[in-house]
Amino acid sequence: MRHTLSVLGAGSWGTALALQAARNGCETLLWAHNPRHIAELETHRENRRYLPGIRLPDNLHLTRSLNDCASFSDLLLLSVPSHAFRETLTGIKPFLTHNSRIAWATKGFDSEDQGLLSTVALQLLGNDLPIAVLSGPTFAKEVAEGLPTALTVAATTREFAEQLAGTLHDHCFRVYTSSDIIGVQVGGASKNVLAIAAGIADGLGFGANTRAALITRGLTEIMRLNAKLGGQSDTLMGLAGLGDLVLTCTDDQSRNRRFGLALGQGNACEQALIEINQSVEGIAAAREAYRLSQVHQIEMPITEQVYRVLFDDIPPEQAVINLLARDQKPEKYEA
Repeated sequence: MRHTLSVLGAGSWGTALALQAARNGCETLLWAHNPRHIAELETHRENRRYLPGIRLPDNLHLTRSLNDCASFSDLLLLSVPSHAFRETLTGIKPFLTHNSRIAWATKGFDSEDQGLLSTVALQLLGNDLPIAVLSGPTFAKEVAEGLPTALTVAATTREFAEQLAGTLHDHCFRVYTSSDIIGVQVGGASKNVLAIAAGIADGLGFGANTRAALITRGLTEIMRLNAKLGGQSDTLMGLAGLGDLVLTCTDDQSRNRRFGLALGQGNACEQALIEINQSVEGIAAAREAYRLSQVHQIEMPITEQVYRVLFDDIPPEQAVINLLARDQKPEKYEA
């Protein structure tokens, strides 16, 4: 039986995952919606915009047809920005069969109803098709270069989790399995907001103490949201929670951290985005996470201040003052 995978989204992360599957012996099809991008990939056999210098192997094929993706493989992995998730899933839906299985490596909330992406998948596809989500402390460039990496796959069935893990797992890419789809998604989406906060703090010239405090108290906020949405607390102590949070808050490969750094150094949002020239998922995630905190009455002060910097135009220095002015209280995550 031919081992196949279709990856939808030829950005840095989608390309890296396609490379990983292909190197692991899987016949892989990579989809992009932009015909010019596909033409460049076909001509140069590398993703010069996002992962220059890394050759696409011969068993990594290219397309801009969603129909091709569904016919090539029953296993489809979406790696598109969160704002394009619903549209992409809607586009692929007519070509799916009863054997199709849908996974995604997108980290974010749905901008339409502020929900988890699994809710979108269930709304559009129903309960009949297995679904899964991949998340963890992963920079695309390091995965593409074959550096040691570990992440988590959570799925609605154990069989699907193990199948997807087996497609990607090798001696340099370790994949753990889970059944906690909610927790893996909450960790992956929320950490981007905290990475912006950590970047802002460093951009303002604060030190390691501040960064460590933001990571720790930020994890508390993620745990509160996760509990309210029905996720398991243990998940956030693993790769999809603490691991991903530490990675994106401390390394400048993180677009969200670099965006925060630029804001802390006095740059406008628009200028920071131009310089990064890639999606910064934490911007939309800050809006959706803040809205969720208001709907569910969850205390998420760091998230709130990031939201106010981004959408209420308060200066980053004022956001810090607002956080420090909060009342003294015992340290715990339940309240």
